[in-house]
Amino acid sequence: MSAERPTLPPVRLHSEAELARDALAAPLFVRAVRLARWAGPDARVGAGGELVEAQLPAAAEHLGLSADDDGAAYASEAWRLAVDTGLLDVTDPEEGELPDGGESEGEGTVTAGENLELLTTGSPQDVLGIWLEGLDAVHADATAPVLDDFADLVGEDGSIDFDALDWDPEAEAEFLDGVLGNLYLLTLADGAGEGPVPLPALAASMIVPDDMGEPTDDILEQVSEAMMRLDDQFRLLEPIGIVEYQPVDEALMVEEGDAADASAGGADEEDVTRYGMVRLTPLGLYGIRARMLEAGVDAPAVGDLADKGADALLDGIAYYPEAAARAEIQLWLAGRGTQGAVPAAAELLAAARGTDEGAPLRR
Repeated sequence: MSAERPTLPPVRLHSEAELARDALAAPLFVRAVRLARWAGPDARVGAGGELVEAQLPAAAEHLGLSADDDGAAYASEAWRLAVDTGLLDVTDPEEGELPDGGESEGEGTVTAGENLELLTTGSPQDVLGIWLEGLDAVHADATAPVLDDFADLVGEDGSIDFDALDWDPEAEAEFLDGVLGNLYLLTLADGAGEGPVPLPALAASMIVPDDMGEPTDDILEQVSEAMMRLDDQFRLLEPIGIVEYQPVDEALMVEEGDAADASAGGADEEDVTRYGMVRLTPLGLYGIRARMLEAGVDAPAVGDLADKGADALLDGIAYYPEAAARAEIQLWLAGRGTQGAVPAAAELLAAARGTDEGAPLRR
């Protein structure tokens, strides 16, 4: 029997029922569900499945938002999530011919998707599966390029010059996943998971080399730029429910588009909250772990060993923190019931014996 150290410490997750309730209460998910139930036969969509611009004010009003540009943007965001998560099924628009012989782009229609009914008739696991699809969609939006002027990207022939974006989608996704992974680790650290994490610390964890003493000006500039990028990304991620986020104080912005300067404008350097604070929620722990598992990362959870044999239990908890190991053993024993307590104890004693390399860790 081998006792390999797990890649990450075990996480204690809330029950699936609790997590499903959290998912259904996430603001963006709530808006997506409301729009999916609101959409009727009169709803019209464009080629990308988006609600046509003329109907966005009505959608915003249904959500209790103002019918201005901001309300329309929130409604559009919620509509996209409803489509991405299968709460709405889109029928692609068909091209038609106008009376004068010209072509009409046409408009598509929508119907309620299967997942909309599943939210009320399905299990908590079903709800979480739909929510995870939403998390993936929001994550993709958070790593998308920011287009200041789309016209600059359109060539003379009407095609889009993607090289002009200076955007590497894999690198962007890897950076955000790295930040979320570090936040996950900090949340699981003993005594460090109760409060929020300063945004500068998260940015520095991805930029500053471990063996660097005093950061150089270039490194500090990279950290500031990363902070601004993360500020935008966490603003997008918060409504799906994975984080609680206090944004960077806008007074720290030197000017629009510039990075925050920690020493500028007479800012109180001791007040780290002005530079952004982020905390992973219980739903966020679940979501980030699910993404890591999908990527092949060993991310154990307390309870994973409850249905395993005694040898697998003792091997598995060998490197667990004491509290997590105790909780895992309690769940393992509880699964065997009162009548199985004596056989379970004998099984544990037998598994603890041995002269192999991992034996001392099992005792």
